[in-house]
Amino acid sequence: MPKVLAVSDEVVDQLWTDQVRRHRVDVVLAAGDLPFDYLEFLIDALDRPCVFVPGNHDADLSGYDRSGSGLWTRDGLPAEWPGPAGAVNADVRVADVAGLRIAGLGGSIRYNRGPNQWTERQMARRTRVLRRRAALRRLRDGRGVDVLLTHSPPRGVGDREDPAHRGFASLHTAVRKLRPRFLLHGHIHPHGEPVPDRVLDGTRVINTVGYRILDIPEARDVA
Repeated sequence: MPKVLAVSDEVVDQLWTDQVRRHRVDVVLAAGDLPFDYLEFLIDALDRPCVFVPGNHDADLSGYDRSGSGLWTRDGLPAEWPGPAGAVNADVRVADVAGLRIAGLGGSIRYNRGPNQWTERQMARRTRVLRRRAALRRLRDGRGVDVLLTHSPPRGVGDREDPAHRGFASLHTAVRKLRPRFLLHGHIHPHGEPVPDRVLDGTRVINTVGYRILDIPEARDVA
């Protein structure tokens, strides 16, 4: 059963020191809006893989691809990757890491002209692309998605009413179709309030602002 360090939005000082090595985890899952050098430190200190999605305060990482030789391109031209070195960007992608199948959807609802912001219609389109990619993986090996990693929560499931922090209604469809056991998100800062886990159509929805340590069973561990 993989042990996950889930992080987002708020830097935890104790994790940005050698103390982080006390956490015996198998993978870091990052739900956005963290300094990329913070994620790089976690990768190096823990010597573990990191899968992330960008938040609305992160750089625009769209259009970047890595060639078979390891070189980065953007729109077909050589480019320098601005994201965290060594991390896997799961935005609208499916990643198999540390025994888990992770599907990702980064960004927040559009509220200004910043990067990684989407209208409901745009996110619904991104969700359809992700569902197709997950379905192709499942056809190949029969495995479903273990974790849906998002920056924003689903609408009405731990989000807020202000324009910048409303969740996405289309994430309800993503949960129904992908049927992940966990949805890990950031974006909603607790500000000292308790943040209970929620359940949406059988999926456990967890706010990871700051950090959480989680045990997530692999698909083959589930009867």
